Amino acid sequence: MHDKPTTCELTRSPVFLVGAQRSGTTALALALSQAFAADGGCFTVNGKLPYLLRRWCTREDLEHWHLRADELEHALRRLSVGGVGADAWLDRASTTLRAHAARAAVAHGPTAAEEEVRQICAGAYGVQPWGDKYNEYLLDLPWLDRVFPTARWIFVVREPADVVASMLSWRREKAWNPRETHAAARKWATWNERWLSFRDDPEPERIFEVGYEQLAAAGGERLSDWLGLDVAAHLSGFEIRRHGGGMNLSSDALYVRHSLAQIGLLSADPARLG
Repeated sequence: MHDKPTTCELTRSPVFLVGAQRSGTTALALALSQAFAADGGCFTVNGKLPYLLRRWCTREDLEHWHLRADELEHALRRLSVGGVGADAWLDRASTTLRAHAARAAVAHGPTAAEEEVRQICAGAYGVQPWGDKYNEYLLDLPWLDRVFPTARWIFVVREPADVVASMLSWRREKAWNPRETHAAARKWATWNERWLSFRDDPEPERIFEVGYEQLAAAGGERLSDWLGLDVAAHLSGFEIRRHGGGMNLSSDALYVRHSLAQIGLLSADPARLG
């Protein structure tokens, strides 16, 4: 655990929105993007810059005078980034990556790749507050928390039966999206387990956890208070959608669901199991 962050540090720290696919993270991220923009900040939807830097800004690359800016730029632009000001953000990210690549080619920069990541993200976002939603951040939680030790975390979880049903009916071109009930339930379980294993590491004031149905019912008032931004004003389209009634879930999904119910993020009502 880090030293307890000050209120000022928390206000200026990045905000990462995480949750398994089909859990409502994109809808919430779009609302956050509008709220951040209204406050002079920038919140991207699937910006994924830290995720890419984790893999393509390595100590070995920097020690050999190289930053893979071409690969990073291509990956950033391959799929559209959402949110207010996304195009301007992409331009800033490209400019920042090229500047860091040019510097790395002639002189060693920070000795640690993690410091390089912090500097690149600061240049790409350029404003405060800033943040990003990307589901795959669940795979890098300890690393991200080490690189951004005062970052704030928003975690959203949705009923597994509803998520599985949504995954099975979702877009066919997403090769990573399971097409079989057991595989979809297993993926929901393992991705949410990542959060359960991490959630006790950051200070409690840096974490906001919410169930999909809780967020839809409450309209984001509690989240607005926690962030200090009027998120609720942009959440009018966030509604409860249930698709998974009557679904038999795997034992691992039921176990993770029970753990999430114990901490109050999912209903304890057995009827909601599917």
